[in-house]
Amino acid sequence: MAMKKKPTTGMKDILPNEMEIRDYVIQQIKDTYRTFGFQSIETPCVEHIENLSSRQGGENEKLIFKILKRGQKLNLETAETESDLVDGGLRYDLTVPLARYYANNAAELPVPFKALQMGNVWRADRPQRGRFRQFMQCDIDILGEPSYLAEIELILATTTLLGKLDFTDFTIRINNRKMLKAMAGYCGFPEESYDEVFICLDKMDKIGMDGVESELREAGYDAGAISRCRELFETVTGDVAGIRYMKDTLGDCLEEGVAEDLETIIRTVEQVKTADFRIVFDPTLVRGMSYYTGPIFEIAMDEFGGSVGGGGRYDEMIGKFTGNDTCACGFSIGFERIVMLLLERGYRVPSRAPKKAYLVEKKVSPERLMEVIGQAKAEREQGVQVSISIMKKNKKFQKEQLMAEGYEQIEEYFA
Repeated sequence: MAMKKKPTTGMKDILPNEMEIRDYVIQQIKDTYRTFGFQSIETPCVEHIENLSSRQGGENEKLIFKILKRGQKLNLETAETESDLVDGGLRYDLTVPLARYYANNAAELPVPFKALQMGNVWRADRPQRGRFRQFMQCDIDILGEPSYLAEIELILATTTLLGKLDFTDFTIRINNRKMLKAMAGYCGFPEESYDEVFICLDKMDKIGMDGVESELREAGYDAGAISRCRELFETVTGDVAGIRYMKDTLGDCLEEGVAEDLETIIRTVEQVKTADFRIVFDPTLVRGMSYYTGPIFEIAMDEFGGSVGGGGRYDEMIGKFTGNDTCACGFSIGFERIVMLLLERGYRVPSRAPKKAYLVEKKVSPERLMEVIGQAKAEREQGVQVSISIMKKNKKFQKEQLMAEGYEQIEEYFA
């Protein structure tokens, strides 16, 4: 059988130019988030299949790369159900593994615990621009903080990072799952259908109110409920006034404090932000994960044409492991999409140290080569990045390649 040189579908080889940007972004992430008090952790890439299939991951649970049992545990002849064959899977996000991690190690961790986790995840998804089957995720989470301070810190940390990477004029969209449920209840949709209604609402930015209304009608929902829904979304504004309108309109359907907390988050972020962005109230924001229980948010970037990150509060997930609910809130940036946008811009990593190249004639003597290597050693000790290469016949092209890689100074050494 012939060997295949291309990567598996949905995965990719990473060339040096991209790897340099990835390394730089990773370092910026770690440096920035540490200034907000986040601590790095790591979890295994393989999770128990029961955890991955616990109805916490929404549509992602349909995209799991499942792992067969090993050794004597795997018996193909007697297997009758999938559980006879599978006991693990590759993680599809970092939140479910974090919940298990915290449940297992809470006694050794501070409260609140501010976690930074970066690592590859896998989804058997349809590859497209900015979407792969293996991709890096970067999450920050605050566990054990019940107040809106967690949401404020997460938004400020993430937007500060994006500002350092030269992203401007992006938008943080924010909503609350409790607000969504109150809207659905006020309009008259049956509670058991909320998830389906939310899926329709989540398409508002793509198909508009007319499209959402059409889908709701096709699904058979009451015309009065649909009419009230339309009136809400045609009247509400994407600012603090919109939140107050929702509070007044929804009345007893809305849990006390939800509107006030949303308003405080928006006002505080606007007051102390360091990056150039907008934060807006978006009552149509849903977020696909079923584990969200409170405020939810997304990063919208016009140059990408969609979301490049998001998160929210998930106060009930850890309790599924321990029996006791633990307050939790997280924000994930779309690492691969951020890197893709930087590459499309022709982004150059800021130079941290001088870069110098030595081109040595092919027939140089061992003594002369040793002298050149010794000189390079001395310069490296002074913080200079030095690359030594044998001089090629097409020296002009070789120099052009080195300059494209950022080598400002090129020296030639002959025999």
